[in-house]
Amino acid sequence: MSPAALSRPRVGVLAVQGAFAEHAVALADVGAAPAEVRTARDLDGLDGLVIPGGESTTLGLVAGRSGLLGALREATVDRGLPVLGTCAGMIVLARATACGEHQPLIGGMDIVVRRNAFGRQVASFEADLDLPLAGPDPLRAVFIRAPWIETAGPDVEVLATWDGHAVAARDRTRLVMAFHPELTRDRRVHQVFVDGVRDRREGTGPAEVTRSGGARVRAQ
Repeated sequence: MSPAALSRPRVGVLAVQGAFAEHAVALADVGAAPAEVRTARDLDGLDGLVIPGGESTTLGLVAGRSGLLGALREATVDRGLPVLGTCAGMIVLARATACGEHQPLIGGMDIVVRRNAFGRQVASFEADLDLPLAGPDPLRAVFIRAPWIETAGPDVEVLATWDGHAVAARDRTRLVMAFHPELTRDRRVHQVFVDGVRDRREGTGPAEVTRSGGARVRAQ
């Protein structure tokens, strides 16, 4: 295998529903080899995983009926496969949702997420977000029926807020966003994720995301 091929980490995109095709394009743009994940077997040999936006309840129910939800939990929670979760992906990676909502979860990240926190479809919006992880320039963020992080545990680093609410965070192996980075041409979020996956695979960087303390966010 050529050095170029070795440097292209294989990153799966959960292709149950939602914006998985757009994520695959973004991953390829930043030097990853994307692969659609529809069954538990598709998780074999991945270096990282993206769980896209969409309808979180549908995503959880469909994956649960097929047995994929348990396989995703085993891969990301038990084995520590690096994962990027956007919008609905952030919701299903949380340990719980607010208000006791029924929501099938993969879990593993010490956050509580409020679904549709910024409003329904008609309240969707775009904003220039300060996300230092992606560099000094603002990131154009697309919020569609977006959630927010209501509480975050001590091992979770909040990376960005909007209107006083946490909308991006990370822990040892998970990076989550309340918005849709795949729907713009700005590839910085995907680049950060893929670079981390590559470093982890090749042993040229830290095996885990550096813990820099956590934050507790109170809903307003």
